[in-house]
Amino acid sequence: METLIALAAGALLIALGMRLIHRLNAQHDARIAAHRFSDPFPAIIRPPGHGRHPSTGQAARRQVTGTWP
Repeated sequence: METLIALAAGALLIALGMRLIHRLNAQHDARIAAHRFSDPFPAIIRPPGHGRHPSTGQAARRQVTGTWP
């Protein structure tokens, strides 16, 4: 009888632990979904009329090597 109670208590603790982990994962997923990772950095956004101007010299000869950010 004591073994049965111990097994039932163990199963109950495992079920409660699984439920807690499931709820924490759902909360974490909701936080990730609420964050917008695709927004550009604030320093990259330029006001209207202040676009990129063609440059001359060494900066003009450099080539773009990546797509960051």
